[in-house]
Amino acid sequence: MNCIVTAGPTFEPLDEVRRLTNFSTGRLGTELANFLAARGHKVVLLIGEMATHHGERMAQRVEVFFTTADLRAKMKSFSGKKVDAIFHAAAVSDYAFGKIFATDESGKMAELKGGKKIFTQRGKLIVELVPTPKILAELRGWFPKTKIVGWKFEAEGKRADAIAAGRKQIADNRTDLCVVNGPVYGEGFGLISHDSKEAHLASPPVLFDMLEKLTRKS
Repeated sequence: MNCIVTAGPTFEPLDEVRRLTNFSTGRLGTELANFLAARGHKVVLLIGEMATHHGERMAQRVEVFFTTADLRAKMKSFSGKKVDAIFHAAAVSDYAFGKIFATDESGKMAELKGGKKIFTQRGKLIVELVPTPKILAELRGWFPKTKIVGWKFEAEGKRADAIAAGRKQIADNRTDLCVVNGPVYGEGFGLISHDSKEAHLASPPVLFDMLEKLTRKS
């Protein structure tokens, strides 16, 4: 198979020195890319610059991404090529910076525009957070015949809520599979298919093996 694996976080810059990001080591995506490469598949690993896992990268091609827009552009660039499976495990930042305001000592607020570095010596810095576009929502349009696997990391609610969110992700984005994990799900991984079937997989190697089997099916 020709595979694309995304791993690690994107970030959104406030200025030259400050960034907004999600926490992600990039380890799971990197190890999945290694697994697929070891099985003989051709793998492109797109890895976030801020990923903290620096283990071996066995993918035949490795590219580093920065912002959400950068990752989006890199993924779209493969749309005219033969891609059999996409494993979108990257922790894309949920928000980017919108309008930025500063207050002085009297509490008066003014919007800050332009400039490479934003700072205020007194008062407060107030920023607006706006949602980033969801890359997963665009993948089916770019890759109509590709098997697409999304991830759903849930930190709040109950396990049933996490499973329901995974099913909703598939329905909303027309993906084939969703991997559910995080504090709400608990140990291991939930794997949900487009027909709403659910499987529990106890460890990363078991998950990787199942993902390979399901994405190789015609």
